[in-house]
Amino acid sequence: MKVIQAENLTRRYRMGNSTVNALRGVNLEVEAGEFVALMGASGSGKSTMMHLLGCLDTPTAGRYLLEGRNVSTLSKDERARVRNTRIGFIFQTFNLLPRLNALDNVALPLLYGREDADAKKRAAEALERVGLMPRAQHRPNEMSGGERQRIAIARALVTNPALILADEPTGNLDSKTGAEIMRLLVDLCAEGRTILVVTHDPRVATHAGRILHMEDGEIINGRSIDVPA
Repeated sequence: MKVIQAENLTRRYRMGNSTVNALRGVNLEVEAGEFVALMGASGSGKSTMMHLLGCLDTPTAGRYLLEGRNVSTLSKDERARVRNTRIGFIFQTFNLLPRLNALDNVALPLLYGREDADAKKRAAEALERVGLMPRAQHRPNEMSGGERQRIAIARALVTNPALILADEPTGNLDSKTGAEIMRLLVDLCAEGRTILVVTHDPRVATHAGRILHMEDGEIINGRSIDVPA
C-alpha cells in the first residue's frame, strides 16, 4: 500500500514582486513500512515538502494522496483532522507543553480529537513502547533531552498514524543520545510504521532504507541502502 503519492507537486510563493519556486513538480511514492530520509541544504525545498506532506500547507499545483485520499484540496479544518489522526510529528525542539506531565503531553492528540474515553490508557501504552512509563508523572523540565524526544515520539504514535514525519529529530541531542533515538525509529519502522525524516545530517540519513536528495525544489536522486543492524 502506498502511504504517500505526490504527483507533480509545485509550490510557489510571492515575495514582494518576485515569485519563489519552492517546489518544482516533485513526484514521490512511499510504501507502507518504509523509512525514508529527505536530505538537502537550506533552501533546497525539503521543509516546504515536509509542510505539504504533513498537511500544514497546500500545493500550488499537483496532487498529494495520503493513503489513497487526495488531501491536497482539503479545507483548513479537514487538513487539521487529517494531521491529528493520520500523521504523527516529531520535531527538533520537542514541542512539549511545559506545564503538563509526560502522560498528559502524549495524550494531547487524542483529547484534541475528542477521543478522550481511553486517552490516558493509550498514552500510557505509547510511553511504555518508548520505555518511559516510569517517568509518566514528570514534566519536561525534569527530563533529559533524550527523554523529552522519546515523549515526543510517544505522542506521535498515540493516534496510530499512517505516517510519522520527523524534522531533524536529533538536532538538539548529543551524538550518543541521537543514535539511540534513531535506533528507536528504526525499530518502529521494523514494526510496520512508515517514517519520513527530514535532515541535513548524513549520520541520521544512514538509518533510513532510502535516501532522497533535494536541490532547488526538486528531488535529484534517491538510493536504497541496508538499514544498519
